Amino acid sequence: MLTATGHPLQRAGAWAVAVMADRRHPGEVTTADLDEVARTIGDDAARAAVADKTDARYDWWKVLFALYPNSKVTHAGRTRDRSVLGEALAVMFVPDEATGTAMPCTFCGTPAKTVWAKSTLPMFDTNKALNTLPPGVRGWPVCRGCRIAMWALPYGSWVTAGSATVLSCERPQAEREFAAQNVKRARRIIHAGFSGSSAGGRPELVALRALRTVGSGLSATTLWSFKNDNQEPWLRVTRTRRAVPAFLATVDGNAPLRRGWRLLELALTQREKDGRLTVSGQGEAARLLFEAEDGRGRSLLRQLHHLLWDTERWTRQDRASLTRLAFAYEKEVYGVEPDLTGVATLITDWIEHGSGSPRGRLAEYRNAGLSGYRLGGLLYQASFRLKLDGRTAGVGPDAWRPFVQQRPRAWEQRMLLAAEVLRMLDQRGIAVSSPPEDPKEREQVEQLVQQPLLATDDDYYFGGA
Repeated sequence: MLTATGHPLQRAGAWAVAVMADRRHPGEVTTADLDEVARTIGDDAARAAVADKTDARYDWWKVLFALYPNSKVTHAGRTRDRSVLGEALAVMFVPDEATGTAMPCTFCGTPAKTVWAKSTLPMFDTNKALNTLPPGVRGWPVCRGCRIAMWALPYGSWVTAGSATVLSCERPQAEREFAAQNVKRARRIIHAGFSGSSAGGRPELVALRALRTVGSGLSATTLWSFKNDNQEPWLRVTRTRRAVPAFLATVDGNAPLRRGWRLLELALTQREKDGRLTVSGQGEAARLLFEAEDGRGRSLLRQLHHLLWDTERWTRQDRASLTRLAFAYEKEVYGVEPDLTGVATLITDWIEHGSGSPRGRLAEYRNAGLSGYRLGGLLYQASFRLKLDGRTAGVGPDAWRPFVQQRPRAWEQRMLLAAEVLRMLDQRGIAVSSPPEDPKEREQVEQLVQQPLLATDDDYYFGGA
């Protein structure tokens, strides 16, 4: 009755149908299950389409409009009669007629006699673009199971009022868990609007929680985020590295690393003056583990580098935890363990023993540290300064090379070098900052460190915490 194919949108919808029908896998879905899911989809859509714009239930119409902008239920000229809309939607999901010519379903290959175009298929061409379709065909052939799956899509995806995000993973269990969490959230949106969902929530956090349910083995995950309206449709693809589940398991089982992760979450959290949450630190931290297909976006290592240089904010223990988190990420996810000791010692010796204040030389290093050319000049200056003072430079230009050459991912080694220099300064007791004085933030950190990573309680997920 239903197949989960390799197409990310159809597959997400198929998992949503399985969850809504309380089946372990789309392949277990029956004809009766499809009938019931189709009725639910139709009832929810018709109710949202006739709701007043001030009604919270109208939010579900906004979701449908972002995916199916020209459908009967979202068209500006739609009837406001709920029963008429319900009947029009029911016709979309009826079994194919016994007569007529069948063609392979666009998604699963099952013989299909119904053709759909953009008004009912998200991210597909308008029916005017005939040159992208088989000759003489008004749309794409879609079997009944896939038609229902493509309209169950918003239930199994992370939706906003203008976009949706679906997940593809090497582990089917993670795909089902992602769909299950989003079906639960969709039901709340349908009845209470977006006000019933957590502020600042993100699909990346739900994806990581789903990924953790399948253990710490290697597993790549892809998020497909898209908008399908008539103005500016777009698609954004982000991915995790296969070793991310192992990295998360390592962080969860190691107190200093867990502390570093919680500090990261705390730093990324944003609240209004009245304490109301506007940006979830958990969600923003999870987002840093996903790499954009176009190469744009923030990285975890860059964010940690930025936090470490906020020297007035963290205690020595905090900086040590953030540093260990950065090194653990490079080791677990990229398999990189650079030899930093020699060059880091050279810079630390120069900061400690050079002319002027250590704080001023640290600022000078910070300004030069991210540029290979400028870092090379600073290392040259530091070596001669130490030698002129009768001290040993320790390492020469051969050791500098990985940090000053223009080559792929050299910026990562320069960031790790900076983290190691800050660690050595703390280890030597060289004061470069004043201890933080916010007892409330200190208390938050200690409370967060005691909690398991990626907490899955409904209160947090839906905004109660």
